[in-house]
Amino acid sequence: MKTIYDTIETVARDLYWTALKDIPDDIRAALKGGLDAERKDGNSTAEQVLFTILENIKTADEHDTLVCQDTGLPVYKVVVGTKAAVDIPELKSRIQRACERATVEYPLRSNTVHPLTRKHTGTNTGQGIPIIKLDFAPGSDCIEITMAPKGSGSENMSFLNMLNPAEGLRGIKKFVLQCIFESGAKPCPPMIVGIGLGGTSDVAMQLAKEASTFRKIGSSNPDPDVAALERELLDKINQTGIGPQGLGGTTTALAVNIEWAHTHISHNPVAVNIQCWRGERASARITADLKVTYGNGGL
Repeated sequence: MKTIYDTIETVARDLYWTALKDIPDDIRAALKGGLDAERKDGNSTAEQVLFTILENIKTADEHDTLVCQDTGLPVYKVVVGTKAAVDIPELKSRIQRACERATVEYPLRSNTVHPLTRKHTGTNTGQGIPIIKLDFAPGSDCIEITMAPKGSGSENMSFLNMLNPAEGLRGIKKFVLQCIFESGAKPCPPMIVGIGLGGTSDVAMQLAKEASTFRKIGSSNPDPDVAALERELLDKINQTGIGPQGLGGTTTALAVNIEWAHTHISHNPVAVNIQCWRGERASARITADLKVTYGNGGL
């Protein structure tokens, strides 16, 4: 008899494949918007780059294949309803098994190695991998899973600075723009820029990853001051001239997303995490009666 854990394993496996093949609708729309903007500005190089990116997505759709060879490190965000009767260690074990199955059954390129010996696991799993971010939904009996493979090119462009509070808003803007200039073409722009403000150093980095990886393009932080900073930084980043694939243009970033937490009076952590233009993610909701609803990049 099929159990909730069997369903979790199958869904987590399928989400890995889907995230690598089916670019979310909000990403597609943003890329098309960038193409229109570059065409309007008469930047033929940037226009051609974005056209090629969109053709790449179209080809992947037509052939049901991966958009990029970098299958990334598997990152799962799992929201468990407080009324869902699940054992968390078993849930984690099944998601690990799902990654192993996805790697063998598709098959996928495996990227996971030991940080010192560089010995390859061959399974896209290992110590601390897959990365599973857990949250809980009060009163729900559902389980929501979002899978986002994180490629190396963009993940390498991750930054943290413990700013002096006296540096204020100006210091935050300066640091973020320095990160963008240092990144250049390395994270495969046009990029999604995630920023984490406040908390402690590790919290700021977690918030930045949440912002770059799981937020939809077009969404705004509910705090009006933070939302205003998102808009201002997006405008400034797109004035850098880095452009698609670093070849010039006005579409350097598709979005700037900020998540924040209150912090200590004597420091101000700021973290930046970048996602490449693919913005790969896939989601599913599992109900108590084991019905599964899939979403293209979100639910």
